[in-house]
Amino acid sequence: MSYSERLVVITGAAGGIGRETAKLFLQRGASLLLIDRNEAALQDLEKSLASPTRVRTLTSALESPKACAHAIGCAHRPIYALVHMAGIFIEDPLTAESRPTWDQTIGANLTNAYDLIIASRPRFETEVTPRIVLMTSLAFRRGSFDHVAYSAAKGGLVGLTRALSRALAPSVLVNAIAPGVINTNMPAQIIRDRGDRLLAEIPLKRWGAASEVADVAEFLCGPQSTYITGQVINVDGGIVNS
Repeated sequence: MSYSERLVVITGAAGGIGRETAKLFLQRGASLLLIDRNEAALQDLEKSLASPTRVRTLTSALESPKACAHAIGCAHRPIYALVHMAGIFIEDPLTAESRPTWDQTIGANLTNAYDLIIASRPRFETEVTPRIVLMTSLAFRRGSFDHVAYSAAKGGLVGLTRALSRALAPSVLVNAIAPGVINTNMPAQIIRDRGDRLLAEIPLKRWGAASEVADVAEFLCGPQSTYITGQVINVDGGIVNS
């Protein structure tokens, strides 16, 4: 698949999965708008991609409808695909004082997806079928006991995926990916704390690689997936179905 003359917007682009996704789409010929809240990591990614004519970056936490509209407004051509990976992963102590954790987590993992999609609709390409790929998690299926708000937010993304696949049909294809334990910085503490027990539950007996999630994101944006919408694809080494 060549994405020549196509624009792909990737949020959370400076994270482990985001970096691999950006690299893959660039190799396939796409132009990129890369968005992340971490300015230093985003600058490092931009430098590593070394493609100033096809890569634009924006530092943003996507914290409001206005911020999301500004981010999408930076797209320099109609959008072919929105790959939304931006999110935060913080523990939820389940106390009255931890309510801000809930609000922050829902906002940074779920609400921003809704706001981005609303902002993107007028900017999607019309000559082809655009794609939306949302990044949910194994946490929505199993529930993470120490990340309750995160689990709820990721479950909300699944509901958003299914509803939008109907609301935007047949003009836009909307799907989600549910990674398991992927060997990136985000789950590093969990791997340290209870990695042996988790690894024993994974039939493939290894952690996933960020590139393996990126491959699925690219598949959902390519010509092989034109009859797929409203789906959640697990990339988890078999842990859900085992």
